[in-house]
Amino acid sequence: MLTVQELVSDNADKITFTWIAGMDAGGKAIPNQGMYGADLVGHLNLIHPARIQVFGPEEMQYYIRFEPKRRVHHLEDLVTGGVPAILLAGSLSAPDDLREFCETQHVPLLSTSIDAAQLIDLLRIYLGKRLAPVTTAHGVFMDVLGLGVLITGESGLGKSELALELISRGHGLVADDAVELTRTAPNIIEGYCPPLLQNLLEVRGLGLLDIRTIFGETSVRRKMRLKLVVHLIRSSAEAFERLPVQDLTQDILGIPVRRVMLQVAAGRNLAVLVEAAVRNTILTLRGIDTMGEFIERQALAIMQNTKQE
Repeated sequence: MLTVQELVSDNADKITFTWIAGMDAGGKAIPNQGMYGADLVGHLNLIHPARIQVFGPEEMQYYIRFEPKRRVHHLEDLVTGGVPAILLAGSLSAPDDLREFCETQHVPLLSTSIDAAQLIDLLRIYLGKRLAPVTTAHGVFMDVLGLGVLITGESGLGKSELALELISRGHGLVADDAVELTRTAPNIIEGYCPPLLQNLLEVRGLGLLDIRTIFGETSVRRKMRLKLVVHLIRSSAEAFERLPVQDLTQDILGIPVRRVMLQVAAGRNLAVLVEAAVRNTILTLRGIDTMGEFIERQALAIMQNTKQE
């Protein structure tokens, strides 16, 4: 839950707000209901009363041209719709009736010197991140060749040992064991580490390792965008497709994320395989389909052999 007072406090370094009325309602919650930041704040709009209403010069002119009774009617519609707060941009002065209404109805009324368009942009970015869907995944999150890679699998398969090998090869650690994933945009998932586990990696037999202290500043990352899930399975696992024709995906926070499965067996260099999977993913993101090209090449060879016969 996010309150109006928290919104003001969290943005104090970017936006200077002045309370005009309704300060006692600072603990009022801003309704989320799974909406994006763009839906939670905007220019004055009576069709969307449940969002933070921003008054710029145009909106103020629209408001003051109505007679007092009509103004009260519109304000009552906003209150009925659950308006969380009203913001006056560009150092606008609050009309007496607006200030008195907000004080009486306990609606936070604030002003700022920032112009309306910039204010809305700043708050949409903030609300989009602050209220983004969040989940926790079990695994190790790494930066491999600039790509965010989540390594998952059963306990005891060597996820942390694999992460340690990748770190020693110059890649970076984001989080171990508990990875916080948040959808910051319709197609973007960011992963980061809980403060309690920052820079730490647990390796069986060695205990907790402070990766930043052992390998240096460049061995850790604060956050990364998730682009690939590497799922480790035992070599005896059934239903393992050796040469998948179609790319596998895993749904995370409503977004399909590319997924590869690697069997854990003696003699396999998993670190090299993960790097190869990342390089192949980069090619795929660039539009290069290796499997598709092979299938076309195979079909062409079959056609040529058929003609020769």
